[in-house]
Amino acid sequence: MDEAKSPRGIQSIEVGGQLLLALAHQGRPMALKDLAREAGMTPAKAHPYLVSFIKLGLVEQADGSGPYGLGPLALQLGLISLQQYDPVRLATPVVEALALDLGHTVAIAVWGTRGPTIVRVAEGPTPVHISMRHGTVMNLAGTASGRLFATYRAEDAAALGEPLPDAAMTAAVREAGLATSRDGVVPGVSAAAAPVFDASGRLVLALTAIGPSASFDTAPTSELITALRDAGGLLSRRLGR
Repeated sequence: MDEAKSPRGIQSIEVGGQLLLALAHQGRPMALKDLAREAGMTPAKAHPYLVSFIKLGLVEQADGSGPYGLGPLALQLGLISLQQYDPVRLATPVVEALALDLGHTVAIAVWGTRGPTIVRVAEGPTPVHISMRHGTVMNLAGTASGRLFATYRAEDAAALGEPLPDAAMTAAVREAGLATSRDGVVPGVSAAAAPVFDASGRLVLALTAIGPSASFDTAPTSELITALRDAGGLLSRRLGR
């Protein structure tokens, strides 16, 4: 019964894997003694694992005697992993959790042929009297999602030939790290949109929360804004940012 719950693995691989985890965690080449200490083993124990990892290309050693770093195979695996990530798929459970935690509707917006487009919606318990469904295209100048995309994908936004937020607005978005809209397109309704970037630094989607202005706190340090910003940052890191 216990084996069914926790499949048996190969202990030596799990032990050696601690060295790879240590290199990934530190993000830089490390001397043998430092790497071994970080992985919780002695240098004498770590060395044979590193020799095998070098042969596989998972680890490389500068000049054959210098510090150890991640090798070409590890880098290739990382790139392949990033290519397999679907940002919308990754973000879907995140917006569902945010909707429950924040008590507001949270959506995913991506850049479409007509501008920022809603592709996922997680309904919150608080009703919002505004269209927020799949396929809805958001206004560039008046909505949080639109302002976010107009800021971080300025060339794409300009190509639409629609009114854009002014320079002061886009500067404020960059400074805050997200966009907000209070009583904008619809009086009494406010929104906030946090960016999610891919490994190249390109904005791939927005996490957009929307709710009644009376209960929607857009203050920079509010629980809502902090949670939204943190979620965007987490997804960006998962995409290699």
